[in-house]
Amino acid sequence: MVGFEPYLLADFIRIIEWTGVLVAIFILLSSLDDFFIDVYYWARAAYRFVYVRRKHKPLDIGKLLEGEELPIAIMVPAWREDGVIAQMIENTVATVEYSNFKIFCGSYPNDPATGDVIDAMARRYKHVVHVRVPHPGPTCKADCLNWIIQAIFLHEEQHDMKFGGIAMHDSEDVIHPMELKLFNFLLPKKDFIQLPVLSLERPWWQLVAGTYLDDFAEWHSKDLVVRESFLGEVPSAGVGTCFSRRAITALCADTGNQPYNTDSLTEDYDFSFRLAKLGMSQVFVRVPVGYTSRRKTFTGKEKAVDVESVIAIREYFPDSFVAAYRQRARWIYGIAFQGWLEMGWGGSWRRMYMLLRDRKGAITCMVTIFAYLLLLSYVAATAAAEYFGIEVFSDLIASHDWMQQVIVMNVALLMNRLAQRFYFVTNMYGPLQGLMAIPRLVVNNAINFMAAARAWRMLGMHVFKNKSIAWDKTDHVYPSTDHLRENKKRLGDLVVAWKAVSADQLAQALAKQAGSREHLGKVLMREGWLTEDMLAEVLAYQNDLPRGTYDRKIVLAHKGLLSREMALRHRVLPAGRTDEGALRIFSGAALSEESLAELQGHDPHRPLVSILRESEIVDGLKALTAGEAAAPRAHTPLLGDLLVEMGFARRQDLNYALRQYSPERHGRFGDFLVAEGTVSRENLDTALAHQATLNRTVH
Repeated sequence: MVGFEPYLLADFIRIIEWTGVLVAIFILLSSLDDFFIDVYYWARAAYRFVYVRRKHKPLDIGKLLEGEELPIAIMVPAWREDGVIAQMIENTVATVEYSNFKIFCGSYPNDPATGDVIDAMARRYKHVVHVRVPHPGPTCKADCLNWIIQAIFLHEEQHDMKFGGIAMHDSEDVIHPMELKLFNFLLPKKDFIQLPVLSLERPWWQLVAGTYLDDFAEWHSKDLVVRESFLGEVPSAGVGTCFSRRAITALCADTGNQPYNTDSLTEDYDFSFRLAKLGMSQVFVRVPVGYTSRRKTFTGKEKAVDVESVIAIREYFPDSFVAAYRQRARWIYGIAFQGWLEMGWGGSWRRMYMLLRDRKGAITCMVTIFAYLLLLSYVAATAAAEYFGIEVFSDLIASHDWMQQVIVMNVALLMNRLAQRFYFVTNMYGPLQGLMAIPRLVVNNAINFMAAARAWRMLGMHVFKNKSIAWDKTDHVYPSTDHLRENKKRLGDLVVAWKAVSADQLAQALAKQAGSREHLGKVLMREGWLTEDMLAEVLAYQNDLPRGTYDRKIVLAHKGLLSREMALRHRVLPAGRTDEGALRIFSGAALSEESLAELQGHDPHRPLVSILRESEIVDGLKALTAGEAAAPRAHTPLLGDLLVEMGFARRQDLNYALRQYSPERHGRFGDFLVAEGTVSRENLDTALAHQATLNRTVH
C-alpha cells in the first residue's frame, strides 16, 4: 500500500481510540453505580449478621401456619393463554397451603379459547371466578386488571365480605405453597408486599433462557434488597405482589376507579410508585426455606444436595432470542421512557438516583455492544496494518496515565461484576449454572442491545406517529403437572386435591360408604360436601371426557337417533351427530367398552360422550319416555337410581337387567327386577314409596 493509506488508517485508529476512551468513561460511571449497590448490599449484610441476627431470629415458618386466614383475591389477566392457564390454576389449587382464596381470571370476548378454559376451571374449582372484559382485546394488561379489580369489588358486594389482600400473578406462574400464608402474616402490617421472582431452572446449554436465571438471581437477591433499604420503596415485579385492600381502595379513589395506568406497558412499576406517593408501607420479603434437590456435578452425575431457597414465584422465561428481546423491549420502554414521561424526575435525591438506575439501561445496553464493535474494529485495523506492513504510531492511551487508569478500573469492575453474578447464581442454582453465567453475559448483552433498539423504535412510533402500544405478550409455557394426575382415577384423592372437600370430610364419607354399595360421590353430595356440578366435573376429568351443556329441546329433537330402550339401558341421551356422522351422546358417567360398542351398532364412527350432571340425565330420560309436556318440572330420581342409592341393588346388576329388559315383553321395570331376583319385593316397595314421596315433594 502506498500514498495516503497509512495516514488514513492511522487517523481511523486514532478515532477509534478517542471514541473508545469516551465509551470507557461512560462504562466506568455505570460500573461505579453498580459497584455502589454491591458495597451497600455487603455492608448491610455484614451489619445484619453482627447486630441484627443475634437479637432477632429468622421468621419461623411455623408461625405462618398460625392465625385466621384472611380472604385473598388472586388476579390473573389473560390474553391467549389457553395453553397454560389451566395448568397454572390446577397447580395452584392443588399445592397452596391456604383455603380462603379466590382466583379472578380475566379474558376477552375475542379470545374464546382462553375463556372456555377458564369456564372449565370455574366449574371444576370453587376458587375460580371468570371475569369477562366487555370489549375485544388485546388492549393492555392494565385494562384487564382494572376490570378484574371491579369484579373483585362486585364479588365482595354480592357475598357481603371483604378481601384482606389482592395478589397479582400471571398465567405462567408457579406459586409457592406458602405464598398466601406469608401474605396473610404480613397484610395487617404492610400495604404492599413483593416476593422474589425467579426463573425455573434450565439446562446449562440453553443460553438465552439461562440469562433469566442470572438476572433474576442477582436482582431479587441483591438489588431489590438494597432498593428497599436505601429508598424505602419497592417496584412491583408484576407477579408475586400483594396489596392490602386499603391500598387498592385508596388508589381507586385517587384515579377514578382506574388503579392501573392503561397508558403504561409496565403498569406494575408505575403502580408501586403511585402507592409510595400515597404513603403506603412497602416491603420486599425474602423468607428462606430449605429443601433437598438433585443437581448435576461437573462429571455429569446427579447427587442430592440440601438447598436453602426462598418463598418465591417461579416461571419459565423465553428461551428464544427474538421472544427474549421483545419482552425486554417492553420493560425498557415502560420503565425508562414511559416512566420518564409519566413520572418525571421528582422526589428526593435517593429516588432520583434509583430512577436514574432504572432508566440508564436504555443507553447502557446500546453502549455495551458499541464497545464490543469498537474493540473488534481496533483489532481489525491494527491487524490490517500489520498485514500490509504499515507502521501506525498511536500512543494516545500509553501517553495518558488517567486513560490507563480508566481501563484498569473498568477491568477490575468487570471482574467484580462476574464474581457477583457467579456468587448469586451459584447460591441459587449451583456451581455449574454459576460458571455458565460468565459466558451468558455476552448473550445477555446482545439481547439487551436488541431490546433497547426496539424500545427506541417504539418510542419513535409513539412520539412521531402517536401509535399506542397494545398488549404485545410473550408466549408462555408451564411446567408439567403430571404429578397431579397420578391419582386421577381415584375420585376421593381428586376432590381433596381440588379442595372441593377436606381430607376429614372424605374420611367421614368413606366411613359412611363402608358396608354399603353407594357411590362415594353420592355420599359426599348427600352430606352437602360436594356439589352435583363438581361431581360431574370430576367424572369428566377422570375419564378425559368433555362436559356437556344440557338442553331438553336438543335431546327431544334427536330422540330418533336412539331407541328409548337403549337410552334407558345405558342411561344416555341423544345429542345429535358430528360433521363426520358420529353419534353424540350425553351420559352421567364414563361408559364401558361394551356399552359403547352396543351404542355404536353398525355405525362406522365411535360415539362421542359428554358428561352431564346426573339430575340432567334423569330429566332427559323422563322427557324421552313421557314426552316434553309430561316431563317433570323438577328433577326426581328414577327407580333404578333409588334402588342403588338405598343399597338395595348394585349398579352393575342394574345395568345387566337393563340390557335384558324390554317394556313390551316384561311390563313394569320393578316387577321385572323382582322376577329376575335383582331386588326383593319388600325393597322394591320401599323404594317405590320413597319415590312417590319425593314426587309429591317436588310437585
